[in-house]
Amino acid sequence: MGSRYDITVVAANKEQGENYINIAVNEIKRIEKLISSWDKNSQTSLINKNAGIKPVKVDLELINLIERSLALSKLTEGAFDISYASMDKIWKFDGSMKEMPSKEKIKASVSKVGYQNIVVDKKNQTVFLKLKGMKIGFGAIGKGYSADMAKALLISKGVKAGIINASGDMNTWGKQPNGKDWEVAITNPLNKNVSFGIFPISNKAVVTSGDYEKFVIFNNVRYTHIINPKTGYPASGIISATVFAPKAELADALATSIFVMGSDVGINIINQLPNIECIIVNEKGKITTSKNIKLKKI
Repeated sequence: MGSRYDITVVAANKEQGENYINIAVNEIKRIEKLISSWDKNSQTSLINKNAGIKPVKVDLELINLIERSLALSKLTEGAFDISYASMDKIWKFDGSMKEMPSKEKIKASVSKVGYQNIVVDKKNQTVFLKLKGMKIGFGAIGKGYSADMAKALLISKGVKAGIINASGDMNTWGKQPNGKDWEVAITNPLNKNVSFGIFPISNKAVVTSGDYEKFVIFNNVRYTHIINPKTGYPASGIISATVFAPKAELADALATSIFVMGSDVGINIINQLPNIECIIVNEKGKITTSKNIKLKKI
């Protein structure tokens, strides 16, 4: 999935542990073949290829993932949208962009974006994108989903504890060999060499969306590389959003959405969801947390 995965398991010996890790790797590869829009033979690519033409029959697993994605789009009022893949890439965050794109270009860049134009027929197991040129992609949910699936498979094989770390999308279960909870350190986005706290996590996922390097500044406003799929403008104001949730898929999607929604709206939504917490750092270094966060200072 174009990302680094680190897999940790608690096992009786090295041989057993390596066998479990290989099982997880194969599961992640299986999911990649299903959801990758880079793989021209994947079911996702087939959906995109037939946008505006005809519905495509796909696996029930992909139908279910798309349905959950659409539910998240409704929850976040479009801040999360898998049809973001339709956006024209007019923003550059490699230092080459010297001025903002025109309003016309920005408006045109999102003309094919809109989760409302994704039609799922669960009975016939088909997905149809209404507009020609429309595309879906799972960049903001796919890694989390793969971490959830790898974790579930290892648990079914009898693995008592471990961590699936999909490039910062961390999913844990069980406890460390010493009987203590796993702990995660949250990086201070204003100083990447320092953590501002350690959090115990037990059978939970944690995902951080950070924007420490990919951003541009125009008219004294700092714009991140996370684009609002509704407007075509980059998110501004937040530099780090960490979400704790029962599943990495959900944490992954919400962490990205918070950047788009902003601190106040993001915190308000998180506080209404059971068993989910978040930590937000704005561009001035102010830290805002949802209710029930347990922080162990370091």
